[in-house]
Amino acid sequence: MPALTSLRAFAATAREGGFSAAARRLNVTHAAIAQQVRALESDLGLSLVWREGRNLNLTPEGERLAAALEDGFGQIQSTLEALQSQKTDKPLTITLPPTFAAEWLMPRLAKFWKAHPEIALSLLPDPRNVELREVGASLGIRFGTGRWPGVVSEYLTAAPQVVVAAPELLNGRSKLSLREMSMMPWIRERGWPELMQLLESIELKPAALKFTDFPNEELALSAAREGIGLHLETEALIEEDLENGWLVKIHEMNDESLGYYVVRPPGPITPAARTLIDWLRSQV
Repeated sequence: MPALTSLRAFAATAREGGFSAAARRLNVTHAAIAQQVRALESDLGLSLVWREGRNLNLTPEGERLAAALEDGFGQIQSTLEALQSQKTDKPLTITLPPTFAAEWLMPRLAKFWKAHPEIALSLLPDPRNVELREVGASLGIRFGTGRWPGVVSEYLTAAPQVVVAAPELLNGRSKLSLREMSMMPWIRERGWPELMQLLESIELKPAALKFTDFPNEELALSAAREGIGLHLETEALIEEDLENGWLVKIHEMNDESLGYYVVRPPGPITPAARTLIDWLRSQV
């Protein structure tokens, strides 16, 4: 068995993409990381990394070892966290998209605390799919296809995408043709390149549309409510808007590949985390 320090140095190098970044992560020198990785290659009799200019790449053997170490170290950390949680009252920390937190979770959260007052929660809204362990989160809620490396995904709810608009923008209409939609103003949130692909999937031409950009989903949704333009949104997040007529659904996409998932690190799961996951699934 190679030295644990060498394995840890290589795992950090693979994750961070280079010796310098790995050294910063582990708070050691660049030379120390490089020496540990070279020692590991010598022990195994295999090349694990190779350079192309300034870029450090993994060999096929290096990729296999990196994946195994990610799982192995992840299970060790999950087990330690599970053991520690048994003797502390630390809140259960969850990272999740800000709009999902505000529009879907918060209206239901009082029910959870009423049913489980013994479980303290700490919410970390973040539009990015952050690394759970880096932010100290036990669970995450993510939007996508359910396939992310390094985590276990459990399906929560479907996330059909719908085109919506404020009633005053539609002048009494409840449906728009593709031609009419192409002539209307649109709202776009930055950092969502998939938006263009989704619009293309309903035979619109994004390059020809007139967009008003907003920095995040919350502001984009607020702008839609104010009648600034058409907006593509997850239907589960605007149920109240649709029920009360604040927004009108004018087109629904049939893409069933997208949804919300609860993600967690591989390995043991605490009773509190399992209780929350089961409760979340009961709400959909």
